[in-house]
Amino acid sequence: MVKLDKRTWKKNYFEKLKQFSNEFNKCVVIGVDNIQSKQMQQVRAALRGRAELLMGKNTMIRKCMREIGEDKAEFLELLPSIVGNIGFVFTDMDLIEVREVLESYKVQSQAKAGVVAPVDVVIPAGSTGMGPEKTSFFQALNLPTKITKGSIEILNDVTVVHKGDKVGLSEAKLLNMLSISPFWYNCEINMIYDNGSIYPPQVLDITMDVVRGKIMNAVLTSVAPLSLALGIPNPASAPHMILNAFKNCLAVAVATDFTFKEAEAVKAYLADPSAFASAAPAAGGGGGDAPAAAAAAAPPPAEEESEEEMEMGLFD
Repeated sequence: MVKLDKRTWKKNYFEKLKQFSNEFNKCVVIGVDNIQSKQMQQVRAALRGRAELLMGKNTMIRKCMREIGEDKAEFLELLPSIVGNIGFVFTDMDLIEVREVLESYKVQSQAKAGVVAPVDVVIPAGSTGMGPEKTSFFQALNLPTKITKGSIEILNDVTVVHKGDKVGLSEAKLLNMLSISPFWYNCEINMIYDNGSIYPPQVLDITMDVVRGKIMNAVLTSVAPLSLALGIPNPASAPHMILNAFKNCLAVAVATDFTFKEAEAVKAYLADPSAFASAAPAAGGGGGDAPAAAAAAAPPPAEEESEEEMEMGLFD
């Protein structure tokens, strides 16, 4: 195979990137940090015939993207995503299927110094199988240990590296000595171009149940008041329209001689509110009011008795 010079190779790369951007309706920017070459071959083989996987240098990709952006301005929105170790997957497949293919090829990896931890790294409690001469590694990380039957034993589960932190040299060496490979790596989706739209991969997590919930919430909070304001009857606004119509009919009945069954009680109350006020205690139960009435009637007899006593005193 004849090796092309640098200028020709760049020209062919630009043509290939432009060809894929015109041939496919979807483009996925993927991150390939800590991805092995064999892993990339497996992904490429799984997508063969359905998608094109293209890698390249970021500076060259940005220049080509700017040229493509002259005809398709939406591609310029991908420029902020061209950072670090990235690649492109051009396809017409369902994007959820593309994500499943990328996630299906995961490779377990050891913790290396300087690598940002994608997950918390926990060393479980128990015997390590290491002799007392290795105690210094555990002391450097402030791990609670004891010597049991000539072997170092960790007393409690300990998180040595938190998610998002860089793995230190001591942590990496200790994890390797314990044969702990805590990380799993696969191609990750960073950004998506889909028929002119640019959106993050979190959009793929939106299911039909989420969409239905959003629609129902919009119906309850937006459709009903909007339909009422425009006078458009629908299942959301009809109950409110009927209630408002009843209120209007009731107002007309109160202001005129027109009446109907539901308005008679309101008109009777407005005509004689005192009748309802006197009926209210009776409705509350007469048993509770009888003692109060008797107590109110009690003072007059007491006054009569005192008058009789006074008269008797005068005659005596």
